[in-house]
Amino acid sequence: MADASEDAKDIEKLYEYGERLNEAKDKSQNVEDYRGIIAAAKGSIKAKQLAAQLIPRFFKFFPDLSDAAVDSHLDLCEEEELGVRVQAIRGLPLFCKDTPEYVSKIVDILAQLLTAEENVERDAVHKALLSLLRQDVKASLTGLFKHIMTVDDPSTDENLREKVLNFIRDKVFPLKAELLKPQEQMERHIANLIKKSLEDVTGAEFKMFMDFLRSLTLFGEKAPPERVQELIEIIEGQADLDAQFNVSDGDHIDRLISCLYMALPFFVRGASNSKFLNYLNKHIIPVFDKLPEERKLDLLKNLAESSPYSAPQDSRQILPSVVQLLKKYMPRRKTGEETNFTYVECLLYTFHHLAYKAPNATNSLCGYKIVTGQPSDRLGEDFSEYYKDFTERLTHVEELARATMKKLTQGMAEHNKAMAAAKSDEAKDNIKTQKQNTTTGLRTCNNILAMTQPLHSKSPSFIGDKRINLSWKEATKPSVPSTAMAAGGKRPASTTNGASNAAAKKGRGAGGLQNQLVNRALEGLSHGGRSGIRGRGRGWGGRGRGRSHW
Repeated sequence: MADASEDAKDIEKLYEYGERLNEAKDKSQNVEDYRGIIAAAKGSIKAKQLAAQLIPRFFKFFPDLSDAAVDSHLDLCEEEELGVRVQAIRGLPLFCKDTPEYVSKIVDILAQLLTAEENVERDAVHKALLSLLRQDVKASLTGLFKHIMTVDDPSTDENLREKVLNFIRDKVFPLKAELLKPQEQMERHIANLIKKSLEDVTGAEFKMFMDFLRSLTLFGEKAPPERVQELIEIIEGQADLDAQFNVSDGDHIDRLISCLYMALPFFVRGASNSKFLNYLNKHIIPVFDKLPEERKLDLLKNLAESSPYSAPQDSRQILPSVVQLLKKYMPRRKTGEETNFTYVECLLYTFHHLAYKAPNATNSLCGYKIVTGQPSDRLGEDFSEYYKDFTERLTHVEELARATMKKLTQGMAEHNKAMAAAKSDEAKDNIKTQKQNTTTGLRTCNNILAMTQPLHSKSPSFIGDKRINLSWKEATKPSVPSTAMAAGGKRPASTTNGASNAAAKKGRGAGGLQNQLVNRALEGLSHGGRSGIRGRGRGWGGRGRGRSHW
């Protein structure tokens, strides 16, 4: 009873302190009352809850007691009793209401409290942070991002970093229109904070940040070319295009291919792809055979989609490597190896668009007779053997493509019969996948024939427009975008172009499709889906790659 009586007296004293401070005209004279409130933070649970309300309310009147007041309040934020902690957290933004110089410090404290396990406590932290963001968005964002920009700090709390990132993604980004005011100034501020944070991020984090930057008016569709180029330079930095390439570095390969994919929408908007193309030409295409099988098609698709936006000088530089690779996958005669039609489609598309920009470069590569009036035409030299070799390869791949299309068309009729007879949903799904793979195989072969036909001429007209719809792009139009896709989300990994090996094999095993030509046609399809940026717990998926600039 004595303890209860003492508690009641303490509470009564606290109310008296609060009333006197409320009524005082010059509150700064009531120093002892405020000292009493601070001391109550060490009292009973009820006293602590009341102190948690009163300490921030009168904080601004007693600058000499500011350190003691904040320290006592932080103790309340760490109390065992949940109700005390929640009350103390709710009071934190009040410290900054009339003393804005405390925003950074309070945001830093609240960020650390994001690791709270209780939902009601986390909710209080979220609301407190949003309150401060609305009061001073610049200082608040700076305080939050400090917990992400920790590349050189070995004591970094990864759990805390993750919680701060999640808060920024889930609570801050969706409110950008409300919070980022004045718009241009604050969008630039958060963009600079993001750029500094990219030294050490996972692939998923990088995608998240790039998606957000793209959503800002600063980098929107009406942004000037220099802003679009700024985004490309961010992506180039992540792709590590200044580093010597090591084909055994799977992490770098993943980053490079994923970043090139993320850059595609910016090439469309006029940004230069020169640095990417030159890096591919110098470091990647020469060791293409040594790349992981599952990433080869990703690379070729990215290269194909980049090629329409290449500059004439870059096109001339990279064409020899592309022709050499094309010849590898387009042999003159049967070799016993399967033809990967999707590889051929990618490389023919790339060849056309590069040759369209630098047509006379093909004279010495393929034996053509294209006249531009420039010394680089090399018309006085005899490249007739190159022409014969190249056109024989074209003829051979055309024969294979037509034979495959015949088999695929026959197979489609069998799929339709099988679908009519199928009883279970599983069987229908399997047949549907087979039909999708067959349809994409037909598209691939049709594209190959459309691109090889003009190349038989001694002075061909190269395709430099959009008349060819790449098979995987056409096939994925109706699909729902995958969350794992890179920036823009325009290429989901659907069953059509991203089917697993197992799915593709099921497709081959039905009816009359069990033959080598169809195996060849579907070989490329089984790897068609872009891997995007993948989190694998290490390197590009994990953080901490050991590169100083990351």
